[in-house]
Amino acid sequence: MYVDGFVIPVPKANREAYRKIAAIAAPIFKAPCSLKMAVKCNDDETVVFSWIVWPSKAARDEGNAKAMADPRMQEGGMDCPFDGNRMIVGGFEVLLEV
Repeated sequence: MYVDGFVIPVPKANREAYRKIAAIAAPIFKAPCSLKMAVKCNDDETVVFSWIVWPSKAARDEGNAKAMADPRMQEGGMDCPFDGNRMIVGGFEVLLEV
């Protein structure tokens, strides 16, 4: 499986217009695309795109709070195997599911 992810600023007033062009473009953009530049990926690294699907933003907020409070997530509990300074994180409401 290969997944493309897009991170772009869309004015709130243009949200529906973006959803419409995304619906048109989605079938066209099936080819792989790299995020290597966005995270300044080195030759000895690979890009990993991962996600969690929550039933709502409220459920996400509650789940994140519980996860961050878990002692296993505290400093020293986990060694981070990547450069977190180059990580891109964002939460999004689904506008189009293809």
